[in-house]
Formats: sequence, structure tokens, C-alpha cells
Amino acid sequence: KALVKESVHSAFFEPCGVSQTYKMATLTSCPTLKSVPHTTALQNNRLRATSRVSAASSLRKSPVTTCSLPNKPRDTSTQAARNQNVNAAAAADVWLSEKVEWKDDKRIQTQVTQVAEDTTTIRSLDWDRDRFDIEFGLQEGTTYNSYIIRGEKVALIDASHEKFRQLYMATLAGEIDPSTIEYIIVSHTEPDHSGLVGAVLDLAPDATVVGSKVCLQFLSNLVHKPFKQMVVGNEAKLDLGNGHELTFIMAPNLHWPDTIFTHDAKTNTLFTCDAFGMHYCTEEVFDPEMDKIMEHYSFYYECLMKANARSVLTAMRKTNKAELTIDTIANGHGPLLRTHAPALMEKYQEWSDAALAKAPASCAIFYTAGYGFSEVLAKELERGVTKTGVEVELLDLANLDTQEVVEAVAGNVGIIILSPPADTPMADRVATIAAAVGPKKSVLVAESYGGNDEPVDTLNSAIRDQNATIPIQPLKVKEEPSEAALQLFEESGTDLGQALSTKTKLKELKGAMPPEMAKALGKLSGGLYVVSAARGTAKSAMIASWVSQASFEPLGFTVAVAKDRAIEAFMQTGDTFVLNCLPEEGYAPIMKHFLTRFPPGADRFEGVKWGPNKLGHPVLDEAVAHISCKVVSRMEAIDHWVVYSEVVDGVVHKDERTATHLRKFATYY
Repeated sequence: KALVKESVHSAFFEPCGVSQTYKMATLTSCPTLKSVPHTTALQNNRLRATSRVSAASSLRKSPVTTCSLPNKPRDTSTQAARNQNVNAAAAADVWLSEKVEWKDDKRIQTQVTQVAEDTTTIRSLDWDRDRFDIEFGLQEGTTYNSYIIRGEKVALIDASHEKFRQLYMATLAGEIDPSTIEYIIVSHTEPDHSGLVGAVLDLAPDATVVGSKVCLQFLSNLVHKPFKQMVVGNEAKLDLGNGHELTFIMAPNLHWPDTIFTHDAKTNTLFTCDAFGMHYCTEEVFDPEMDKIMEHYSFYYECLMKANARSVLTAMRKTNKAELTIDTIANGHGPLLRTHAPALMEKYQEWSDAALAKAPASCAIFYTAGYGFSEVLAKELERGVTKTGVEVELLDLANLDTQEVVEAVAGNVGIIILSPPADTPMADRVATIAAAVGPKKSVLVAESYGGNDEPVDTLNSAIRDQNATIPIQPLKVKEEPSEAALQLFEESGTDLGQALSTKTKLKELKGAMPPEMAKALGKLSGGLYVVSAARGTAKSAMIASWVSQASFEPLGFTVAVAKDRAIEAFMQTGDTFVLNCLPEEGYAPIMKHFLTRFPPGADRFEGVKWGPNKLGHPVLDEAVAHISCKVVSRMEAIDHWVVYSEVVDGVVHKDERTATHLRKFATYY
């Protein structure tokens, strides 16, 4: 790879009025990289440090594949025209800005190329981002993909993350006069895609923002100024001229409640935002070989889409019903899908079908979008429930009528209610939920910290009067949620999910392994350890016995962590933690303590003597040794994650042997 050195390159920024405080990373060993005027039909006089890479050779390596979503017959009547469009894109150049050190030596960069006729992508390359959301660890960074369609009218589909404000806005101005943008299509309002919509509106004040009803409501709270709006429904149309007729597909909960897909009839491109994406930062604009991307594609689905498997299938059915032909999936993260698009879309169908078939139960989470921390806390609860394999349905009370509320309660055995604002229609719908639950429902109530929450104790009493099961007492939030509060909500979701699924899982486990095989596998022995980790105000720990050294150089080991373990959120790629080795003599009290079923949010170290290591993670006083380590990779193993970590440091505290763990059957730890 090219070497990197720091310099300040004012030519890139000054014509756009951009601050020079960024440190530029110049690729010194690449002879093709140089500062050149961007003097094509872009009609812009700023200079961009570019690496001009022909896309033609890479795009011609594999044939153009026309695809439809599963179960939809392919339409080949216009194949020749589509091939012509794609070949035109193949002849385009890929333009790269210089890399910028954003902060903490994190490199960011923008990339521009034509991806279809009259269609350009601006990809914001976030090379070193190592975490997405709270516990979604990244191995290869990510991208935020934005698109320009130049019909008779110009449309911008999505923008970028706030961290790219200077780079993205300069790049956008180099591609098009922003004041000519007539439509800004917002696929959803998650900040990594909509964070710069307000900045674009500053330059295009007459543009009309297009989105779902929920999206535009959210955006109004984000932008804080009036703007022209166009609410679109399922299969609504927008004609940009020159054959670019757009069709919109409602795709809520993929993975935000306001998501839409956009289809361009001229280029047969489906713009899907988060769906069919991956956190994989690469200069390759389109999907490379399957073996390079499948790990990232499947992990992305597991973390972001699996919880909403039913919504995935619903969106795919809607797309099929609209009879849309798809040549390219223009997603919001990672390389666009074209060569392998049919196979990768089929994977979503396959994985979602399997997730619903395996789900031992289902749970509805009712929240109020845009109110307090309702949505943030709902996401934490969703994450916790999903760990247990329970199907989750996120429902915004603001967009449900009474009949839909009743149907949702009837169709789910688990019910979670985030308190809505009092004296509103949403509060009336919660009263409907309380009246509709019964003895076969398990219900959890939580505050939203919105300033005017419907009282959760009153709501909980009404639900108890209906003889519903209340496995967890109401969750209360007295201040802006900290890491510990978010941990409380996630663990509460996990506890509820386990309560809903335990009987089914035990039955499946007993029937999955013949007794003799269970005895044989039970002969495998291991040590006894406590895995401990901390993040901000949150701490977690667990007893582990499935631990094994896995490499000499570098020194590394694996530990298997059940997917529904609370500490799993602390063991994502890039995270650090401590492995405490328990002593052969006298380990029983420590083991008993950490095998206790702690209530959500409880301090697992209360009554245990410990001190922090250099990274701030708990080291037990009783440990014979501790090993500080960093997670390098994770392998999925159905109901566990096998976490491979490299050793950062190790200290022996006592000259004693580590406790050995023996068991009779492999059907338990």
C-alpha cells in the first residue's frame, strides 16, 4: 500500500472556501496521484488532488447481469438498452480526493464516478471507522453513498455524514451547481445519510425534499428551518424527465422506521440506502468477488436487518409487486451491487425466511419517533431481544391507528411499550394496548425521558390488572441516558427475549444431540475464567470455559460467547477486554457470584474485589493471572460468536494453576 505523509494541500480547499485545518494524507509512492484541474463539463475551477483510475477494465471483467427480486420473472425485452447504459458507465473515470485525517488519525476521502446513464455517485470513504452504533464493530471501515440523477430536473439521493461536511460539500459543488438541485430524496433520516441535508438546502433553498411522512417529520426537527416538502407513498411516482421516472417503495424498519427505496426506470437502478449494504470501505465501486464481501455482507445483515426480517420480506414483496426491473442496487454503505446482485438479494430472502422460521417467539416494541429518547431506547431494547433469536417488530405509535395497534398486540407474545407523551393520541393508543393484553402476553414498560412521559407505574398497573405477565419492573430514566442506562435497556430486552424463548430452546437443545454424542463431546475439558470489560459508565462480566489459545505469532486465543450474553456487546472487533484466570483452589465463590442471574443494569462487581488494568477493564483480585487483549475478528457459530483476540499484555499474580472445568454432557456449559 502507498505510504502516507502529512501535508497541507490548500489547492483542494481554497476555491470552495473550506478551512485548511484538515491534515492532508498524500500518497507518496503512487506516481499517478497528482493535483490537476477538474476541467470537464463539471464547469468548476477548483483543483482536486486525484487518482484517475479507469473503471472500464474492472467493470468488463464480468458480464452485466439483469436481476429481479426473488420469485419475480426477469424482463429481458430491454436488455440491449440496459447494457448500453452500463457500458457507458464502465467507460467513466473514478475520481478520488486526497485522504484527510479527520481526528485520531482517522482517514476520510470522497470518490466520484458515473454508475449509470446520467447517474453519478459521491461515495464518502470512512477508511478507519471501527464502530457503528454502540456495539457494531467494523473491520474494514465503511462508506456513505450519495447519488445525483441528471434528468431534465436534477435530483440528489441522500447526502453524507457530518464529519464529511467540508469534503462532501466541496465534491458536490465540483460535480454540479447545487442551486440547480430540484429534489433532495431522503431515503431515511439516520444522520450518516441525512446529516448534511441541511447544508445542501443552504445552497439549494428552492429544492423540494422528498421522503416518507415520518421522514419529513423527523427531518423538520433536524434542519430547524422551513423547506419545501413532498410526501410519497408506496409506488408513488416522480418524473425527472429524459426517461428518469422514479418509483418509491415504502420499506419501514430497514433499518429505520422512515425508510424508502427509490427506483429509476431509465437505468433500472434501485436505491436502497441501508438495505443490501455492507460496512466495507474499498475503492472498488461495484461488488468484487463474493468471497471478498460475503463476510461483511452477512455480518451487516445479522446486526442491522435480521431483527426486522419480516420487514425485509415485506419490502421485497412490495418491490416485486411494483414489477420493477433491477440492474443495479445502489446502496448506502459499501460497494454497489451489480455483478452478484441476484445472488446477494436472494441471500436476504433466504436469511429472512430462516430467521422467521427459527424465531421461537415474536415481540412488538411500541415507541414514539421524535419524542425524547424513545427511539434510541427502543433500539437498545430491540438489540437485546434480537440476541435471543426472538423476532422483533418496531412500531411507531404516531403512525398506527387503533385497529393496527390491536392487531400488533394479538400477533405478538411479547410487548414492550416506551411511554409516549401524555395527553396525546399516542397515549390513547397505549391505553388501547393495555386493554388488549391478556394472560398469555409478557409486557415490559419503560420511560422515554421526553419530559412529559405518560406515567409508567400507572400504565404498568393497568397491564397487571389484565393478568398479563410482567417479567421486569418498569424501566425508569432520570437523566440523559448514559452508557450504563443503555446497557440497562439492552439487558432488559435480552431478559424479556430469554423469558419468551427459553422453553422452546431447551426443547430444541435436548432433541438436537443424541445422548451418546453429548457424553462424548462432554469429555472436552477447559479452564475457568472471568471475562470482564468496561465502557464509560458501563461494565460487564461472565464466566467462560470455552477458551483456547489459537496462535503463536501474534499471541492470540479464542473465546466463545453466546449471542444473548450481555458482555457480547463489549466484544466487537476493535474492542479490548480482560481474561481473568481463576485459581484451582478457592474459585467456587467467584464462580458462584458471576453465575448469578443479575437483574438488568446491575453492577456485576458489587461485593467483588477488583482494580482496573491500564485500559480501564476490571481485573479480579482473586485471579491467578490476567490477560489484556484486543478483539481482531469474530466468527459466527449459530448460537455463539467465536471471538479471536490478540494479547496486548499479561500479568501473573500467583504461582498457582488455573481451575479446570469438567462436565458430563455437552448440552450445557
